Amino acid sequence: MKKMLAVAAAVVVLPIAAQAQTLQYPGFYAGIEGGGTYMFQTTLQNAAGAANLYPNIGWAGGAMIGYDFVGPRFEVEGVYRYNSMTGNVAGLSYGQTKDDIGVLANLLYDFNAGGTFVPYIGAGAGVAFVHSAALGIATDSTVFAYQGIIGVGYNIDSAWRVNLDGRYYGTSAPTLGTAGATYQNNNISAMLSLQYKFGAPTVAVAPPQPVQPAAPSFMVFFDWDRSNLSAQAVNTIKQAAAQYKTKGSARVTATGHTDKSGPDSYNMALSLRRANTVKDALVREGVPATAISVIGKGESQPLVQTADGVREPQNRRVEIVIQ
Repeated sequence: MKKMLAVAAAVVVLPIAAQAQTLQYPGFYAGIEGGGTYMFQTTLQNAAGAANLYPNIGWAGGAMIGYDFVGPRFEVEGVYRYNSMTGNVAGLSYGQTKDDIGVLANLLYDFNAGGTFVPYIGAGAGVAFVHSAALGIATDSTVFAYQGIIGVGYNIDSAWRVNLDGRYYGTSAPTLGTAGATYQNNNISAMLSLQYKFGAPTVAVAPPQPVQPAAPSFMVFFDWDRSNLSAQAVNTIKQAAAQYKTKGSARVTATGHTDKSGPDSYNMALSLRRANTVKDALVREGVPATAISVIGKGESQPLVQTADGVREPQNRRVEIVIQ
């Protein structure tokens, strides 16, 4: 039972493995991405107290460059994120904005690498340059950044890939103003990206093979247990000789056959006599004897399948092939 299960599993896995070899290859890639961000509600903490911050849905855009190991992937990514917020302190509202450029190194892993649909997970860490502005005050902060990623990719072909993923992105607390006011910068993002693989092999289309014309052939039939030529057989041999002469230089094969009446040894000799009769007639029609090969097949290759002992006229023949 275990062996049967192993064989069945191999049958299922082999098509997937074959597909993986055609849709994903090791190599460098680059891409662009964009999407929306939702920043979590937070507070602006300072010595004078705390202001509640209510972010609006923002947007993000960026690019990446990486290397695909077919399974693991490593990339460096730069993403710009923007969020506007409404601050509220002591019943007074004001506007605040936050935008940052995150530069992160991401390590990702593709499941079903090389398939059409490729689920993946990943994590990244790096640095973010955060710009905060409110009430005419603007401050730039350089902070630690990190993210977790889960998504699915679609391999259009071995070069192009589309990804859709969700991310949790955060940084250490950026500052606003000179009084040491800080706030938490954490959000979730939905990102759509398009990637291009450099140097992905292309599938070569085999050129159509030229159709080789069939070699001209002729068939001469005999009466039962006879090797002499009928008038119709002589006419067929004349046609074969004329065909030979149009080629100028060719090889002629005369292969004799019998039906299944009579002993095998007798039929083998009879098939050779018939083939030699045809050869002699071809020579009389101007075909060089040195260009003709004679073969006897006896009853081994009937044109019409019959039981042993049956006298079948179509099996009593010589086939002339000109090559």
